[in-house]
Amino acid sequence: MNEFPSLHKISDRQAEELCQELRDRVIDVVSQTGGHLASNLGAVELTVALHRVYDTGRDRLVFDVGHQCYIHKMLTGRNGRMETLRTFGGIAGFPKPSESKHDACIAGHASTAVSTALGMAVARTRMGDDYKVVALLGDGSLTGGLAYEGLSMAGQSGEPLVIILNDNGMSIDASMGGVAQYLAKQRLKTPYLRGKEIYRKIMHATPPGRGLYRGIHRVKEAVKATLLPCSMFENMGFQYMGPVDGHDVKALTRQLSYASRVNGPVLLHVKTVKGKGYGPAEKNPDAYHGTGPFRKEDGAPRYPSKAESFSGRFGKELCALAREDKRVCALTAAMTSGTGLSGFAEEFPDRFFDVGIAEEHAVSMTAGMAKQGLIPVFAVYSTFFQRSYDMLIHDIAIDKLHAVFCVDRAGLVGDDGETHHGLFDLGFLKTVPGITVLCPASLDELSSMLKRAVHKISGPVAVRYPRGGENHYSEDHSQAPACVLRQGSDITLVTFGSLTGSILLVAERLAQAGISAEVVKLNQIVPLPTESVLESMKKTGRMLLAQECVSMGGPGEVVMAAAAAEGIVLKGAALCSCGENFVPHGTIPQLRSLCGLDVESLYKKALEVMRDGN
Repeated sequence: MNEFPSLHKISDRQAEELCQELRDRVIDVVSQTGGHLASNLGAVELTVALHRVYDTGRDRLVFDVGHQCYIHKMLTGRNGRMETLRTFGGIAGFPKPSESKHDACIAGHASTAVSTALGMAVARTRMGDDYKVVALLGDGSLTGGLAYEGLSMAGQSGEPLVIILNDNGMSIDASMGGVAQYLAKQRLKTPYLRGKEIYRKIMHATPPGRGLYRGIHRVKEAVKATLLPCSMFENMGFQYMGPVDGHDVKALTRQLSYASRVNGPVLLHVKTVKGKGYGPAEKNPDAYHGTGPFRKEDGAPRYPSKAESFSGRFGKELCALAREDKRVCALTAAMTSGTGLSGFAEEFPDRFFDVGIAEEHAVSMTAGMAKQGLIPVFAVYSTFFQRSYDMLIHDIAIDKLHAVFCVDRAGLVGDDGETHHGLFDLGFLKTVPGITVLCPASLDELSSMLKRAVHKISGPVAVRYPRGGENHYSEDHSQAPACVLRQGSDITLVTFGSLTGSILLVAERLAQAGISAEVVKLNQIVPLPTESVLESMKKTGRMLLAQECVSMGGPGEVVMAAAAAEGIVLKGAALCSCGENFVPHGTIPQLRSLCGLDVESLYKKALEVMRDGN
């Protein structure tokens, strides 16, 4: 597949043709690999216009979230590798500076772009460099408070930078009357913008001109304030431009060209349509926000899954609990379908709260609900739960409030990569005083543990479970904090959650090799029930613990410390984890193999432990 040339000198007609080519290309690619489709289709013309105006090899283009970066990748030397999108060893689904100098920074979480862009603009000024800074954020990012923190300072900074608000559905400004609409349109016309730029240069050429400019500017602002409703962005200090048709590449190029030359902060409001140009995605953009491989002719999944997922079971079980107890409420942070809460939202609309991309707010709101007698259940991806650490301690734990946190996508999540793996929640959850953390390994265990979390356990409770479905284990042994799934005498195998099935397979292979393995499953991670593990270790003298999290702060460290405190001397021991670094994207089996957490690797590691001390 050929790469695309520089876009700085192409004509408007060529740009329009290129947009259609890119739209067809992204549909072809995502239909094969899966990925974020609707958001990329909505940003085709905008991305092309950006590349016509900016040199992203030097200028800094900062994506917010970054799931709309596919067109950018195609235009920056990676078109020939798009078939490897989100595959192990292939290109990432988000911007990644190690992949290309055109990717300004990593971008997998929302609402960060304005703050990052402002930091880059300040660095440019302080270092005396000459490059442009532009941030691209979707309207959904404005549901996160961090976006407003960045906007508040960026608008008052005076730094030349452009913030593009890609508005594909959220209403931002109040409706304007006929005169206001007419004036807004005039302000976006190319002759007006060019005349304004020439006028500013002439007036600033001499001291008298600058004084006259300031006087006229004050009069103009007074007139504008009377006829035009002032947008919140102008109140923040931005020169507001828009709204602009986000699918008119010619108009977008003109507006961006002007905005890039303004000596101060600019906010360009662009109206787009998610899924633009592909019927199924336009009709149902949410379903095609993140999608698996699909058939282009009708949008149907290529590989429909019939297996029940942990997210699906959670949603069903929470509905059942809500029918029995009117105090049960559900919260999520812009992940209604992803966390399995679509059915709950439909059945209990008055008890369902989607707070937007605002995890911190969700936990504080959860605290208020719990304080006044409700039973709030906040369903959140592990990677996004990281934002809520302060609120967990300050708003929940100090008051010992009973709130339930259902931590979805715990462990390796696959093709979204570094920014989305749920490998860190165990490390920070265990530091929260009074919290209980449960780890179901099967769907039935999730049902049992959720019931206990809602009605049996006091204080804050977290129930963490993986993406997808079961892994060679479907029983329910969740009643005790820990349990022995298999008796043995030669080595203790310890694990929890989604690796339980893998460890049982390792035990079977060891038995075939004449080694008797005892399997201890941890149902509760915090507080950690070390007694069962220590008792087994005293019997076998050897231990292997497998944990799908980073090595720092995982249960393995606690177990080894408890063994040392008890004076247990082991002949051999191994802690198998995802290591101390970030894990790339790929399928979960590929990533478990990379981390040494697949059955073959764990089996070989167990054999090494058996050889130790002999």
